[in-house]
Amino acid sequence: MEKLKAVRWQLELGGSCIDASSVEFRVWAPKVQSVAVNIIGNAGEPIPLSQESFGYWKGTVPDISPGTRYQYVLNHTIERPDPASRSQPDGVHGPSEIIDPHAFSWTDPSWRGLPLEQYIIYELHTGTFTQEGTFDAIISRLSYLRDQVGITAIELLPVAQCPGTRNWGYDGTFLFAPQQNYGGPDGLKRLVNACHAAGLAVIMDVVYNHLGPEGNYLGDFGPYFTDTYKTPWGSALNYDGPESDAVRQFMISNAVYWIHEYHIDGLRLDAIHGIFDFSAKHLLQDIGEAVRAEGQRLNRQVHVIAESDLNDVRIISPISRGGHGLDGQWSDDFHHALHAVLTKERKGYYEDFGQLKDLAKAIREGVVYTGQYSQHRRRKHGNSFKPCSPTQLVVCAQNHDQIGNRAQGDRLSSLVSFEALKVANATVLLSPNLPLLFMGEEYGETAPFLYFIDHGDPALIEAVRQGRTREFAAFGWTDIPDPYAQGTFDRSTIHPCIETNPQQHAHARWCQALIHLRKSIPALGTGTKGHKIQIGSHAKSQLLIIHRRAKEGPDALMLLGFHDKASLALVKLPKGNWESRLDSGTFAADDQEELLAPSNLNIQKVEQVSLKLPPYPAWIFLKTD
Repeated sequence: MEKLKAVRWQLELGGSCIDASSVEFRVWAPKVQSVAVNIIGNAGEPIPLSQESFGYWKGTVPDISPGTRYQYVLNHTIERPDPASRSQPDGVHGPSEIIDPHAFSWTDPSWRGLPLEQYIIYELHTGTFTQEGTFDAIISRLSYLRDQVGITAIELLPVAQCPGTRNWGYDGTFLFAPQQNYGGPDGLKRLVNACHAAGLAVIMDVVYNHLGPEGNYLGDFGPYFTDTYKTPWGSALNYDGPESDAVRQFMISNAVYWIHEYHIDGLRLDAIHGIFDFSAKHLLQDIGEAVRAEGQRLNRQVHVIAESDLNDVRIISPISRGGHGLDGQWSDDFHHALHAVLTKERKGYYEDFGQLKDLAKAIREGVVYTGQYSQHRRRKHGNSFKPCSPTQLVVCAQNHDQIGNRAQGDRLSSLVSFEALKVANATVLLSPNLPLLFMGEEYGETAPFLYFIDHGDPALIEAVRQGRTREFAAFGWTDIPDPYAQGTFDRSTIHPCIETNPQQHAHARWCQALIHLRKSIPALGTGTKGHKIQIGSHAKSQLLIIHRRAKEGPDALMLLGFHDKASLALVKLPKGNWESRLDSGTFAADDQEELLAPSNLNIQKVEQVSLKLPPYPAWIFLKTD
């Protein structure tokens, strides 16, 4: 630990302030014969950099300070922004800006982060979470998220500089520069600082599988990309070919940069199945180790979570057991199993799901496909996650991908009934895994979350339109909103009306109650050591019977129904005196009479009990004996 603390990390790329009036520039550019720095507004000639080993160029320029704008001049003719630019005030095609990383006045020195088992994640898109669409505007909503919803961490969709002002964030081309129209570097730091003051952790979604097509100038500097592999989104990055060491270091530096300069608490690595690396030591392991070391040096808990559709336990297995050693990963299977049961959709990847036993397995093991045949993939898929802790899997009923990658961006609230929404919330928020809500889900937002872009190249805009049409063919969707239209973006902004809309009000209270139970009853929290879960089912009434136990506190019994009609079920329940603690029927949007849960179930032995079930019940009982 002492050795780690002795070595202070700093970004060794880009423009770094040496003192108040001089800046050191360093860039990797093995493809060129010369590199110079053009200081914008300086009447003199560009200042040449000296060549170092392995294709790096370096030099110190006096008499410039933070706020100065600059570009690199390659081979005396080509002007390009800095690949490691900390700020792009004029967008992806403009000059870079010198930023002093020590100028911001942080007030979070006592913040130590949160253990992963305490994470209740709220995923949001900065541009559409508020009417203003800025980092500062999010700050005004933090007390609501903490006190009225109960979340413990926000997860920001990617904020690296993209073209234009409307983008999901996955078209970023300047990975060190926060999006300017969101508030730039200082805006992001203000948000993180405010989150920590409120006791909230911040996860940053980062993209290391590709870069966006517009403003992507890395290829002019060096072999950042490879033709050996292909991704659906753009050229694959060169992580294992000739001259790949510098590319790997570029991405590792970016990961640590967010932890060090922006005090980020966790990284969500986008679609790691698009990171191709056959090196003896995988890039994922390198990133995890570097981030963990910086967290230890700073005495903060930091986490690296992967998004992956591989169902490969090696991603989160310890390095000592041949894994990559990441802290967690998203479970697509959990979402797909829940969505298919609720909506009855069977097209695209949903053809692999739809049975209640799939959802039961997802809750029990975190994934469904653990090596069996997948009809959609036409091959065997996945391996077992039984050796892993439930804290290592993030689960959800909705997220940006699963909503936005539908033709109409339909949220679950537009596809199923209010009662079905409530049982979906209970399934996620009382799961043994780490729960994630997508912005507005906590009150049943109905505004779509559509795919939107703001590229400047008409040919590129048309290519995106055609690509979206092809992507949706497997689902049979044909009416695709124009991703370039301003209206597509505007429609995606959420509009909470919790105080005036009775259904939103009831829904918000329901989610708040679920999260309160999760936090206060150990058996309903994240499954840690000593946690046990047993799941039974009643196929005719589409009822899951979930018995959860923890080392401390009472046992919990959850009855979650997925049938759209009232039914009479004869079910086996575990022994004990069970007292009703939470019933979805009491969170109604109007005065309509609901079939409520019994206030008490006294089961003397494991026996069949007759229950009158309403459509989509979510009943939670606690053991009192």
